Amino acid sequence: MAARDRLEVIRRHLVPAAGKDEGPVPRACSSSSPSRDVPTIPKRRQELLKWNGWGYKDSKFIVNKDGHVEFTGERYRLSGCKMPLLREWMMSTVGISLDHKTPAQEEITAADVPPPIKNEGFISDLRRTLIPHSDDCQDRLFRAHGHTLHEVFILRDSNFERIPDLVVWPNSHSDVEKIVKLATEHNVVIIPCGGGTSVTGGLLCPAGETRMIISLDLTQMNKILWVDEKNLTMCAEAGIIGQDLERKLGAKGFCTGHEPDSMEFSSLGGWVATRASGMKKNIYGNIEELVVHVKCVTPRGVMQKSCQVPRISSGPDIHHFILGSEGTLGVVTEVTMKIRPIPPCKKYGSIVFPTFDQGVGCLREIARQRCAPASIRLMDNEQFQFGHALKPEANSMLSSFVDGIKKFYITKLKGFDPHKLAVATLLFEGTKEEVAAQEKRVYEIASKFGGLPGGEDNGQRGYMLTFVIAYLRDLGFDYYIVAESFETSVPWDRVLDLCRNVKDRLGRECKEKGVQFPPYATCRVTQTYDAGACVYFYFAFNYRGLNNPVEVYEDIEALARDEILANGGSISHHHGVGKIRKKFLRKTIGNVGLGTLQAVKEYIDPQNIFANNNLMMDNPY
Repeated sequence: MAARDRLEVIRRHLVPAAGKDEGPVPRACSSSSPSRDVPTIPKRRQELLKWNGWGYKDSKFIVNKDGHVEFTGERYRLSGCKMPLLREWMMSTVGISLDHKTPAQEEITAADVPPPIKNEGFISDLRRTLIPHSDDCQDRLFRAHGHTLHEVFILRDSNFERIPDLVVWPNSHSDVEKIVKLATEHNVVIIPCGGGTSVTGGLLCPAGETRMIISLDLTQMNKILWVDEKNLTMCAEAGIIGQDLERKLGAKGFCTGHEPDSMEFSSLGGWVATRASGMKKNIYGNIEELVVHVKCVTPRGVMQKSCQVPRISSGPDIHHFILGSEGTLGVVTEVTMKIRPIPPCKKYGSIVFPTFDQGVGCLREIARQRCAPASIRLMDNEQFQFGHALKPEANSMLSSFVDGIKKFYITKLKGFDPHKLAVATLLFEGTKEEVAAQEKRVYEIASKFGGLPGGEDNGQRGYMLTFVIAYLRDLGFDYYIVAESFETSVPWDRVLDLCRNVKDRLGRECKEKGVQFPPYATCRVTQTYDAGACVYFYFAFNYRGLNNPVEVYEDIEALARDEILANGGSISHHHGVGKIRKKFLRKTIGNVGLGTLQAVKEYIDPQNIFANNNLMMDNPY
């Protein structure tokens, strides 16, 4: 695929329509007026995105007047499509009933949120800097949460005990230095906020914090500062959103290649702060492999290296104190990353395997031979059935006929059991010759494990569905379904046992805790390494008859995490720790490791200015 064609794919599937009027934020709040000297407060992202759900306001799954599910808007490949199979799938899989609906509250007013705690000395000094800030309840609430099940349920049905008291929008690194200096002088808490896509409770304000809390919204720091075409590096401000970074680089013929599922909304600084991973890490690497240099403002000053060389042997790498620090040590303001020319050829593909076990064996062999494409992801049968249910109605008799032929070939002639088969989606990138050679090698390996080519369109569709699946959870919430995802990394020899045991544990715990309907538990292998793989779980259940669905869900997920650890898995692969996995951290890194982190925290931030309470940084050793 040519560079201009790839950019068009990004625009079509990811980039918001230019100049589109999204209308006002659908919440009524009174606000205190900022000083006349304060510049205009940024509002655009707040107007564009949902306040109590995932993604853009104009994009969502709905049940239409005919009782079929369709996806609204114009931003995605699935937009405007009806999915005639999805309602039946939801009814048979998780027991959805269209007669049982639980709508969310329509608005939150100033009376529903805690009044702001004001440190007048800080506010007075901040006003003199002319840095935009606001204590409007809409601004405060919008930045008070991420997207865990717990947080979204509060937005739908309840109120937060504690939210930021002030939102501040720096426009540059020097602005951040001023803010951190003032916060240190006045003993004010800072919680950095980028895209707000955290799924670990990372943005939640500690309920017992009595100091003034400011949300440091970095989204106005969204510029690419420079591009070095000779050294293939670029430097960008930490608040830039992933899709905007790729679009701006693409205009110059380059890309970072970092594509997490949340790239439409997550920020560069957030990737660094959580040690993120992307769907194409096989070629481009995870965030720690892409980062060349980081600038981070701490209460002690700016943490950075003196040079931007590709590698340096200068003792422990200070970058690795920042990578994964989750806003507990300071604010990432600028990031220098590796870039590459946009590959001239991009091609999707898919493989159908008789069983998930055979698919895992194939991925292991591809990893062993080090010929993995940019992205290779293996879905188990439950997830395959889910993907099939999301298929839009056939656009023509011909496409319906072709689909029927494919199904007949795989299930009748080849004998694949549709209730056991698994599907891998592929994305190849490189030169035309490189892609052709890689395709040949991957499909040859797949054939040794019983795999059959499943077509390019299925691969592209599976890849792009990644960006809309998160929207489906909001529809589930409307019909008594709680759903969440969680992930881990695991050695190759433990992948199959871990997948089986975790799904079995989820089922058993649901029964014991009184869940009346069978749960939905599915997994996929999403990233592969020499020594293991990342496994991503989806878990959902119908909570009709339960008074405390969020508590039940969190109890079951915690037990599933115990099962993951017992089966040799990690606390997390790329989501991070935040608050919801804190209790597993000591077991993961040991007493000495935890003590080392806390010692770094004590030196860099002795007043605990960055007191978001993530990573056990607040606990005395």
